[in-house]
Amino acid sequence: MQKTSNTSRSSGKTINSLVSADTVKFELAFLHPKYWALWLLAGLLWITTQVLPYRWQLALGRKLGRLLMLIASSRRKIAERNLELCFPEIPDDERRELLVKNFESTGIALFELAMAWWWSDRRLSKLLTFKGLEHIEQAHKEGRGVLLFSLHSLTLEIGVRLFGLKSDGLGVYRPHNNPVMEYLQVRGRSRSNKGMINKFKLKSAIRALRQGELVWYTTDQDFGRDGAEFVPFFAVEEAATITGSSTMCRISKAKMMSFLATRNEDGSGYTLEISEPLEDFPSGDDRADAIRCNKIIEQGILKAPEQYMWLHRRFKTRPNPDDPGLYGQKPGYDDISATVS
Repeated sequence: MQKTSNTSRSSGKTINSLVSADTVKFELAFLHPKYWALWLLAGLLWITTQVLPYRWQLALGRKLGRLLMLIASSRRKIAERNLELCFPEIPDDERRELLVKNFESTGIALFELAMAWWWSDRRLSKLLTFKGLEHIEQAHKEGRGVLLFSLHSLTLEIGVRLFGLKSDGLGVYRPHNNPVMEYLQVRGRSRSNKGMINKFKLKSAIRALRQGELVWYTTDQDFGRDGAEFVPFFAVEEAATITGSSTMCRISKAKMMSFLATRNEDGSGYTLEISEPLEDFPSGDDRADAIRCNKIIEQGILKAPEQYMWLHRRFKTRPNPDDPGLYGQKPGYDDISATVS
């Protein structure tokens, strides 16, 4: 199957705030000693992922994940708390086993990031199974934009790169505070896709959708109470959930489809699944839409719960600012800086 592209539909049109490999340039300041550790880590990852077979990287990633579980105590506690809040009916020993597998998957994700950024298309294509690409192709034929509704799976980075082997699109992302890391991630994420849009400039994402582009978007993190509805997420009855997907589809008339990238249990690679377009979305009721989106996310998580990013404070914002925090923080404390993007 050849790669499908929507370049012709947006020919001659500029997407404001688009960040791509063409917009970031290497600077001599990146060679400052304060960045040497990052360059060393990137170099080690590049060498390791270029030399070792894929299955060896999976095995090494699991061991690294177990090490991270020992030394990253604060993140381990967050993951433990999230699993406890979402799955209170699961016995403690089963939740503990899920926690271990989640950290193993986190270790693998570090190698997957390097694969996504630096592997060749030919090497990556051997790991790809794709389902539902015809839904995107049909939307493109109709001249409609596609909002690809995703969840923060640990496989999202490599999933987006794999997706780019068949089609292309734009990601909504948070720019990194470290300029070297920003340089690396922009170039890496632009390997097989058009580029990215700053998450704080969603007007550009809406404009891209109006032009018939495909845009990735996620709503499964806690971005505070502004523009959010407090709706169920697993066993948590009131989880702050942003309603941006409803707004973007309503304004742009784009079709919304879910996107899920799953690491195959047998070590054979990854399965990418695109759903049919959601019917009657947006519905005109932001709360109902948020509930529906969370259900879609839950279904995706349950396919491989150990591959979800349980390490972020999904429930740090409470409906009542005076309520005690679910992570031990003081009442009214909204730790926006803790958000992982």
